[in-house]
Amino acid sequence: METIDPSIEAVVPLANWLSVLAGYVASGHPDLTNRQMALLLLVYLDPGPHTVRGIAARLHVSKPVVTRILNALSALGYVRRQKDMSDLRNIFVVRTPEGLAFIEAFAGLIKRLEGYGRQPESKD
Repeated sequence: METIDPSIEAVVPLANWLSVLAGYVASGHPDLTNRQMALLLLVYLDPGPHTVRGIAARLHVSKPVVTRILNALSALGYVRRQKDMSDLRNIFVVRTPEGLAFIEAFAGLIKRLEGYGRQPESKD
């Protein structure tokens, strides 16, 4: 089987991502699916308030999918649901200290590996 040359410019970001994922796997943090990670990053990187309907629209998934993701992330303590006191039919998804710690640790993995696999810029 032929392997991909890791020095090819288009492959460098994938090599970087592999390093981040390997660091994440080794970190001992719970394994998150891509959907769980996307929802978590959305909640922590975008200003709120975040609703199930808004998250579903942003991630292009159904509201039941968002509910299942929230169940998993809530069980880990990474997010929590909070009632909208002005409209009790609405539920906001809010950040937690545990979720912030996870996001900061994951960002640290990325930052620590910055530059890994990058090709030196030519000085033409």
